[in-house]
Amino acid sequence: MVDAIVLFVPFLAVVISVSIMLGIADWLLIKRQPDIGKERLFSRQLIMLGLTVLGVLIAVLVLPISDSSRNQLIALIGILLSGIFAFSSTTATSNLMAGVLLRITSPFGTGDFIRVGEHFGRVSERGLFDTEIQTETRELISLPNNYLISHPVTTTRRSGTIVSAELSLGYDVDHRKIESLLVEAAKTCGLAEPFVHVLALGNFAVSYRVSGFLEEPKRLISIRSNLYGCVLDTLHGNEIEIVSPTFMNQRRIEADGRIIPTPDVATSLSVDPEFSVEDIAFDKAEKAERLEDDKLQLMEEIKKQEVLFKQATGDDEKKTAHEAIEQAQERLAALQESADPPGSESPRGGESK
Repeated sequence: MVDAIVLFVPFLAVVISVSIMLGIADWLLIKRQPDIGKERLFSRQLIMLGLTVLGVLIAVLVLPISDSSRNQLIALIGILLSGIFAFSSTTATSNLMAGVLLRITSPFGTGDFIRVGEHFGRVSERGLFDTEIQTETRELISLPNNYLISHPVTTTRRSGTIVSAELSLGYDVDHRKIESLLVEAAKTCGLAEPFVHVLALGNFAVSYRVSGFLEEPKRLISIRSNLYGCVLDTLHGNEIEIVSPTFMNQRRIEADGRIIPTPDVATSLSVDPEFSVEDIAFDKAEKAERLEDDKLQLMEEIKKQEVLFKQATGDDEKKTAHEAIEQAQERLAALQESADPPGSESPRGGESK
């Protein structure tokens, strides 16, 4: 009994040491900052996973068993890990693998507008097991990474997107006049390079689609609404009814009746030009995007200064580059610590009560 205990003392010491080290690493990487967000938590969870696997292998190597038994045990662990990856139909494992694949392929980034299935919004966080998007009603939806892999994801490009509006008009109006008015409406709402397509020639009406280029996708929701309003104003202002002939089957109107609101009724609402509904709807996604962009800029600055430090020949140049690196690292650390926990701010940027 004493000899058996003596044989297992090194193994127990290693197990205790590995457990303590894993506990310290878990506290330093994750538990010390519980509100760091899924974007920063992703890499730390991967590090903890790797450290855990390494700790298990170290414990196996110091087991007081024969070399053949130790090799068989290591092979068994390898088979188990391979089985987990091979049969990744379980929710946790499949989402984990999908999260890694999304990081490799990068179909979207933090702050991008995406549409997957029936869900549409801006990406606010990307985690190890799920991705969080913020909808236009300011709701947060967590989508499993496996769902994003198994369904087509539509991403709105940051360099700009096409905003469109569709409508149908009767055959009694010349299509060339309609196209010119729709182009005018698109220009009025701020879209660049507008164009019009005739989509279909129906039994009772002609279907049109007016489109234009939006250089700032962050204003997608507001611009789309403005486009609809400009189309209404432009067509009504030119005495064109937006109604098909079948409208008479719904309710009877006079022969000379016009479905156009009178000017005194169709008054325009006063809107603050500096206010945007996207500032409220996508506040978390906007903040996450700014944080990620600032971090990338600081990392690029650090790499640039490191190259200058290596190429410097004089002490003054090296000192200047070294100070610039330290300042950039301090700003990067401060930026990482400045992430507030979700819900700490009100929609308009004030303090929550």
